[in-house]
Amino acid sequence: MSQGENAVAEPYGDAAGQHPAQAVAGDTAAPPAGEATGAQGAAAHPPAAAEGAGLDLADLELEGEIAADYVEGLLDVADLDGDIDMDVEGDRALVSVVGATLDELVGPRGEVLEALQELTRLAVHRQTGARTRIMLDVGGYRQRRRAELTEAGRAAADEVRRTGVAKKLAAMNPFERKVVHDAVAAAGLRSESEGEEPDRRVVVLP
Repeated sequence: MSQGENAVAEPYGDAAGQHPAQAVAGDTAAPPAGEATGAQGAAAHPPAAAEGAGLDLADLELEGEIAADYVEGLLDVADLDGDIDMDVEGDRALVSVVGATLDELVGPRGEVLEALQELTRLAVHRQTGARTRIMLDVGGYRQRRRAELTEAGRAAADEVRRTGVAKKLAAMNPFERKVVHDAVAAAGLRSESEGEEPDRRVVVLP
């Protein structure tokens, strides 16, 4: 099971005395912490909520406000309409752009959205001086994708349990792999990630 992915945590390590957002150091350089989960991984890597217990709500709300301002500026430059919602989900800020014509901000397989999220995280980092694991969503894409991937993870786990043969899934980004790992773990099986970006993928183990 890959351990290197835990430097982040679409997921993120704690350090006493740091700005709460620094608990996510390395986020923009590696996949989410806990990505390679499964039954064993869950024990090795505690849930994000436990790891981020020291995060301050005010800091997360500030990150959300900075990110929202940045995204609003991008929309203005691109002459795109969209309403911006801010929220705190668990131990991370969430900024969502809602509108009717936002497909161009998502792109194939969410690639444009991932790039925009990294730019937004960099903008927040420049103002706070701390790494951030803020999540950006556009048009509800991540919510829909999460539901699809959760079902795919369950189906893969059922197949592996039935056949006893490991199953390799299609290449996914860190956010997508984390969702699949969680679904497989919930089904009682183990999974791991293999390969290099952008072809890194989940393997469900018997």
